[in-house]
Amino acid sequence: MTATWPAPLRLAPHTVRLGIGAGGLLVTGLWALSARPDDVAALLPGTLFASAARLTGLLAAYGVVVMLVLMTRIPAVEHGVGADRLARWHAWAGRYVLTLCGAHAVLALLAYATEHDVSLVAAGREFARHPALLAAAAGLVLLLTAGVVSARRMRARMRHETWRAVHLLMYVAAGAAFWHQLAGPDVAGHWAAAWAWSMLHTSVAVLLVWYRLVVPVRQALRHALRVVAVVPEGLEAVSVTMRGKDLAALRAEPGQFLRWRFLTRRLWRTSLPFSLSAPVRGDEVRITVKALGDHTRRMRRLRPGVRVWATGPFGALTAHRRTRRRVLLLAGGVGITPLRALFETLPGKGREITLLYRADEAEDLVLRDELEAIAAERGAGLFYLLGSPDGPYDPLSPEVLRGLVPDLAQRDVYLCGPPGMTEAARSALGRAGVPASRIHSEEFAF
Repeated sequence: MTATWPAPLRLAPHTVRLGIGAGGLLVTGLWALSARPDDVAALLPGTLFASAARLTGLLAAYGVVVMLVLMTRIPAVEHGVGADRLARWHAWAGRYVLTLCGAHAVLALLAYATEHDVSLVAAGREFARHPALLAAAAGLVLLLTAGVVSARRMRARMRHETWRAVHLLMYVAAGAAFWHQLAGPDVAGHWAAAWAWSMLHTSVAVLLVWYRLVVPVRQALRHALRVVAVVPEGLEAVSVTMRGKDLAALRAEPGQFLRWRFLTRRLWRTSLPFSLSAPVRGDEVRITVKALGDHTRRMRRLRPGVRVWATGPFGALTAHRRTRRRVLLLAGGVGITPLRALFETLPGKGREITLLYRADEAEDLVLRDELEAIAAERGAGLFYLLGSPDGPYDPLSPEVLRGLVPDLAQRDVYLCGPPGMTEAARSALGRAGVPASRIHSEEFAF
């Protein structure tokens, strides 16, 4: 008898935002409770600088914790918010943290210089004599380094392994910030505050170890995935089918992705996200990958028997986002992979489910035979939007979309494709009358 699993818990984006905001208010309350009444009454420049330095420091440290939690891969958060949105929140949090850290350092220097009537240079020399302050400075440098390499232009110029190694400095920066905070005036000497601050960081550390280390190893041992077939899909894509044990326990839904690590000499170092290109069937699971770099090109040379570590599933581009009976699936390039799985499984009759597939030429269409077989079996709509983006004909114009799908404005739209295509499609859908709240998309990249 096949085991049945309850629906996964999902935390809605607004719930996660409220939780983050509530934490920020608690941290601000900690700062307010630690303020000394005499200092508040004095309102001297040095006192004001010191008070503002403490607030910005606490909020910066809390921001680092938030950044780590967003990337912890907690299933309820991943499935409810979505990996791409979490990555954007993580990036925004990083900018706020760097701003707060810079403000904290400047305000602390001003406070010391004002109170002791010395120059900022002299204040900096005095700070350099304290290990906790040196740790804070080192943490700020590490944060700046991680922020610089995370800029879009820098990411495009470096290998994934290099970017990931530099980004791991975030953990060292978080440890330095924690040490500095325990020695600071808002935590040191206040046993309740020190206990709460320590428990917060300990909890985050436990979550990171559990979901980033223990769970992947446990999944790898439990499911024992191995490659069983590698099938070319056109000129540049390849489908990799894997077989394992107890795959129902993954609870992987159509539209989701996993992070895959193929244990060969050239591929084992890198774990990259690839969507399921078909629903999980029994003990088999499949992905379809386009050759876009060294890693994906090497996957064409995989052989049956290669062991695979898969972590996940992740992502929120699933049927639970659906709000309307009628659905349009709009894919571009290899973005067809999650939508192909949804095209097969989303409930609906006839043209209630319609797929539009954008590509420059017919040779670029991936999984075409499968798509046409699904459309024929279900009576679903299937149209190819072919043409060069530089040509006179715009396959993604509002007029073309409404011509193919007359009730477009009354549908949910699932969108997946390259960034340029998705931006153009989102604009065209908006001009065609589709509210932004009914356009569901998800992108993942390092």
